[in-house]
Amino acid sequence: MNRIRSHGDVPPEVEGLLTDELVVAHLATCADGRPHSAPLWYRYESGVIEILTTGVKLANIRKNPYVSLSFEQDHEGIPEWMVTVRGTATVVEDEDEIRAANTRINQKYGVEDDAWSENVLVRIEVGSVSHRTY
Repeated sequence: MNRIRSHGDVPPEVEGLLTDELVVAHLATCADGRPHSAPLWYRYESGVIEILTTGVKLANIRKNPYVSLSFEQDHEGIPEWMVTVRGTATVVEDEDEIRAANTRINQKYGVEDDAWSENVLVRIEVGSVSHRTY
């Protein structure tokens, strides 16, 4: 069943999927009329997704803050659930906030706290959500 919620109304079952499962998000950005999609780690809490990024993704977000993320859990290629989020991204330049978010995201995925320390923090305010379980 596909459900679409708007204005940051994230259903509790989707919040559970985004916080409890160790999956990779695929971030879609667009600038200059050209889409770009790339996998990355994330952390979700209370309607906000934190990512750390650099390069094309960050440059695109600076030009156009409207983004989409997709998440999927599968077993041997057979999907179990999927979530798609549309939102507005904000780049956070504060070094202390970047370090704290880096620690939170890396702890979620079980790696050293300083991994990916060269990246910049981006917070994405959830605007709409669709999801499906199979």
